[in-house]
Amino acid sequence: MRARLARFVEEYEECFERSLAVGHVTGSAWILDLERTHVLLTHHGKLDKWLQLGGHADGDADVLRVAIREAEEESGLDRVYPVSRSIFDVDIHLIPARKSEAEHYHYDMRFLLEADRGSPLRISSESKDLAWVPLAQVEGLTREESMLRMVRKTRALFSL
Repeated sequence: MRARLARFVEEYEECFERSLAVGHVTGSAWILDLERTHVLLTHHGKLDKWLQLGGHADGDADVLRVAIREAEEESGLDRVYPVSRSIFDVDIHLIPARKSEAEHYHYDMRFLLEADRGSPLRISSESKDLAWVPLAQVEGLTREESMLRMVRKTRALFSL
């Protein structure tokens, strides 16, 4: 997926713009608590799935900044920090057509972030719910391979 993402970015100068109809780059936040035992997930309003937080780059090529911005906007957290500036995971997935949008791809760059689980959360208009979920319980909320892959990567990285 990293090679496919690189080809997409090289081919489309406007890859960070939502207006690119074939697809666009998005930035996601895999937010762990400070103890590395829980991940913050959102119950996405439109997709009706538990997912990591994130969203459109809207022209910003600094995708880590996009992931942090989206994390703060979608959670109400005011302190979200990168564990690393490196991309943690890449996922390319098809977004189904809706009334105003044709079917297109999200080229999602995911970053490993951290936040204090004791900080207050605020559910945004994009979500049905937010929850700090124990890593061991993520599989009970989703069968999405990309989510389960990030759980495995987290466990391997922190020897959990």
